[in-house]
Amino acid sequence: MAASNLSVMLLLVFFGFIAAVYLGLVLAFIFGWNKVSEFKLEGLSSENTFSIIIPYRNESENLSLLFKSLSSLNYPSRKFEIILVNDASKDDSRQIAEAFQNDFQELNIQLIENIRKTNSPKKDAIKTAIGVSRFDYIATTDADCIVPNKWLQFFDKCISSSNSRMMGGPVGFIQQTDNRKAYFQNFEEMDFMSLQASTVGAFGIEKAFMCNAANMCYEKETFLREAGFDKDEKIASGDDVFLLQKLRKKGLEVSFIKSEQATVFTNYQKSVKSLINQRIRWAAKTTSYSSNFAKFTGVIVFLMNFSLIIFTGLAFLELIPYEFLMSIFLLKFNADFVLIYKSAKFMNRESLMRHYLWSSIVYPFFTVYVAFLSFFKGYEWKGRRFKK
Repeated sequence: MAASNLSVMLLLVFFGFIAAVYLGLVLAFIFGWNKVSEFKLEGLSSENTFSIIIPYRNESENLSLLFKSLSSLNYPSRKFEIILVNDASKDDSRQIAEAFQNDFQELNIQLIENIRKTNSPKKDAIKTAIGVSRFDYIATTDADCIVPNKWLQFFDKCISSSNSRMMGGPVGFIQQTDNRKAYFQNFEEMDFMSLQASTVGAFGIEKAFMCNAANMCYEKETFLREAGFDKDEKIASGDDVFLLQKLRKKGLEVSFIKSEQATVFTNYQKSVKSLINQRIRWAAKTTSYSSNFAKFTGVIVFLMNFSLIIFTGLAFLELIPYEFLMSIFLLKFNADFVLIYKSAKFMNRESLMRHYLWSSIVYPFFTVYVAFLSFFKGYEWKGRRFKK
């Protein structure tokens, strides 16, 4: 009996310790979020030049909206080019890209084919495009996105006002006017808000380890000098986070453009299966992070959510007091709420918080499920199968 009580006590101490570290991490991100100032775009100078690189594969239903936004960019056309990299599309994406090039001949548009060399098609596509690019800075977005008309203005202003070699920006979801979307997509957006809030928070405490290639810019010379994606090409994804962590490790300055007007908008996943595959793809690269803080964050988040599941079961079996479990859950619930609400308010998506209660209950199970899958199986993405 004494041994049993001791075991329970040790489990409770472990759970309490993980919870305390997790709460400390969330509070640090909240502090970091507040520390990152709102980015103000004053004037419309255009000092720098940009090569916009967009790999695409089977994106025929999305390219039209992307191209419409690119054609509306408020930046001198002589100071940017658009490089569209076809990654073995099997639909009519290539034909749509050709039509875009023909319709906007006043823009500098290059259409090229991806040259595959590694296990990472997207990194190959970006390196192929950089090889033919003519300008000083590389701006990236995804083929299913919409960019704001002052997108390059924000990057230009950030470059001119800082010594940043790489910049990230906010990403949101395209909202349909009829407001129809699958219920799971509210969870997807809620999860994404937590990632974005953590991203900004990490920048704020000078521990940046995440960014999103859908809204990103970096100096080409720095990319080439620091060997770009070398050593990370065996991993299919991560063209954004690996580069960010590599530059930070070299002591180079990075920035986050915290402005709602600089937001790039993307589409929701179409099914729960595609959402799970996307998250497995994101989680699979965690063990290869070069940032110790990134690894630490990943471990603590996993242990916190895994512990909640395990201790819920123990409380149900009356092996631990349920009051202890509820106290920790409520502490996590409230801390997470504050962090996510900051991101939702920033994106004018406060209405999303009505889904917070059920999302916070589902989240531990979803996160642990995805984490285990990322360790033991591959995933499917853009019609390709990637092994672990």
